[in-house]
Amino acid sequence: MSKMQLGVIFGSRTCEHEVSVISALQLMKAVDREKYDVTPVYISMKGEWFSGDPLFELKTYSGFDENTKGIFKVNLDLTAGSGALTTIEPSKGLFGGEKQKMVVRLDCVIPVLHGMHGEDGTLQGMLEMCNIPYASSGVAASAVGMDKVFMKQYFLGGGFPVLPSCWYLRKTFEDEPETVLDGIEKALPYPVFVKPSMLGSSIGVSKAKDRESLKKALELAFEFDRKVLVEKGLENPLELNCSVLGYGDEAQPSEIEMPVTGGDLLSFIDKYIQGSNATKGMASLKRVLPAPIEPELRDRIRNLSVDIFKSMDCKGVVRIDYMYDTAAGEIYITEINTIPGSLAFYLWEPCGIHYRELIDKMVEYAMRAHREKNESNYAFSSDILTNLSLGGKAGAKSGAKNA
Repeated sequence: MSKMQLGVIFGSRTCEHEVSVISALQLMKAVDREKYDVTPVYISMKGEWFSGDPLFELKTYSGFDENTKGIFKVNLDLTAGSGALTTIEPSKGLFGGEKQKMVVRLDCVIPVLHGMHGEDGTLQGMLEMCNIPYASSGVAASAVGMDKVFMKQYFLGGGFPVLPSCWYLRKTFEDEPETVLDGIEKALPYPVFVKPSMLGSSIGVSKAKDRESLKKALELAFEFDRKVLVEKGLENPLELNCSVLGYGDEAQPSEIEMPVTGGDLLSFIDKYIQGSNATKGMASLKRVLPAPIEPELRDRIRNLSVDIFKSMDCKGVVRIDYMYDTAAGEIYITEINTIPGSLAFYLWEPCGIHYRELIDKMVEYAMRAHREKNESNYAFSSDILTNLSLGGKAGAKSGAKNA
């Protein structure tokens, strides 16, 4: 039985580039090589695509050099159903021309990208056009999950619990900073959290306790995004995270973790640098697992996570982050990560699902979604082009009447 040709796409033009690299290397190390031939597809910070065996090694990414032996540029054939990853071989001899060579024909892709240009639905849209199975949520869920403003509006519309918030554009803040500050103070009490709308990993996020710190927080957030979310803060909340695995009606929640941080905000440094081994990504974060919470709250969060997953029609593995107001006994959704750091594998191991098995399930759901998509009828046709005339004003009017 031949192995499945599995592509792992990672990197890309995002502030979370390095986090993506770590997550992808973890996955490629864990995958069952008896079942899959793995092809790394690395997107550089310049947006160029590369493949080659050196991309399996962490050292390759420290001062990435595209001229490293064994690394070569690749392109994905956009023809629906092709799945061909190709490269251009340089000319040989004086009159030799460049030749396109197929590297591999991918059967399935696992996107391991965090942030813009990958987790935000852009890559998913390309893969849909290419008709290649992929192991992440689809275009709509990915786009909504990436944009914190859209995400909040979606959750509000769906009746899911979120904290009060408001949002502003960079241009508005540049033109009328005092008006923006007044508006936030009128809408929300201090403290507040200020977040770039399209970033993750806590990049550009800060807490403001007064007008001066609010202005600084906005200036920081607008460095990273043109749209910024301002959200009501809670005093001493519990941070609780839950992952969900599945597709369609099949969805199961993971164990719940409680990240541990020494301050008010779980920062990028907490998540990816201060751990015992920075190469472990989110898996190195200090946490209490399972979270020391009452069974009733545990069931409430797990059920809510499954409801969110199904409502957004997610696929594969996601992680949903919460804030629990211990004083009021209320739970609030912070965000959904449609491609979570380290693919949240550490939340599944306590459930008896090891990373290798988790990858198998992700591929299974990717292939199932692809089959279901191809069962839809794309062959509907009409005679509209036959009857339509574009030969001039008269033809245009005639076509309009016939329509």
